[in-house]
Amino acid sequence: MSIKITVIPVGPLQMNSVLLTSDDPDHQDALLIDPGADPARILETLDESGCKLQAILATHGHFDHVEGAAAIQDVHDLPLQCHTDDVFLIENMNQSQTAYGLPTYPVPRFQPNLAHGDSIDFAGVKIEVSHVPGHSPGQLMFTFEGHAIVGDCIFAGSIGRTDLPGGDFPTLEKSIRERIYTLADETVIICGHGPNTTVGREKTSNPFVQG
Repeated sequence: MSIKITVIPVGPLQMNSVLLTSDDPDHQDALLIDPGADPARILETLDESGCKLQAILATHGHFDHVEGAAAIQDVHDLPLQCHTDDVFLIENMNQSQTAYGLPTYPVPRFQPNLAHGDSIDFAGVKIEVSHVPGHSPGQLMFTFEGHAIVGDCIFAGSIGRTDLPGGDFPTLEKSIRERIYTLADETVIICGHGPNTTVGREKTSNPFVQG
C-alpha cells in the first residue's frame, strides 16, 4: 500500500495544496493539507479520487494556505487542524488579504491541536508532525514514506520569508538545519510554492541555509 500525493497549485500566489489519498481498498481515505484558494478545484480533485476526506491540516496559518478551508468545511464538516502559535494568523487572515489587495474568504473553523512529536494515522501510515518555526511561529512539517510536506519553511533554492509577523531568520535556520537537513538526503520535499526538491539537494546548494 502506498499514499498517492496530488499537488494542486491554487490562487494568485500559486500555493500548493496537497491531497493525500490511499490506493488501499480497505482505507479509501483522503487527507488535505493547506486548503488554499480555489476550493472548488480542490473539492473536484477530491471527488475524482473517490476517497472520503478524513482531516484538513495546515502547515501554517498564512491566508494563502488556509483561505479555502471554510468553503470545504461547508461540504465536509471537519475542523482545520493547526498549531496553536498560528491561531492569530488565521483569525486575522482577512486583514492580510486586504493588505495584498486580494478578495477575502470566510475565516474557517479551526482546532489548534497539532504539536511537535504528534503522529497522524492515515491509511495505516504514521504521518509524523514536526514543529519548524521561523517563517511563522506555528509552522509545521509532515513527514511520511520518504516525503516531507514543509509549507513555506524551505523552497527549491530558497527559504520562506521571515519579515512577516512572527517570522525570525535565526529560528528558521535552526528549524531547517535541525529538523529538515537531518532527514535522509533522498527525502522529497513538497514545498508550499514551486517545485519539489530533495533534502540532499538543498543541503548542498541552498544559498540561504547550507548543510
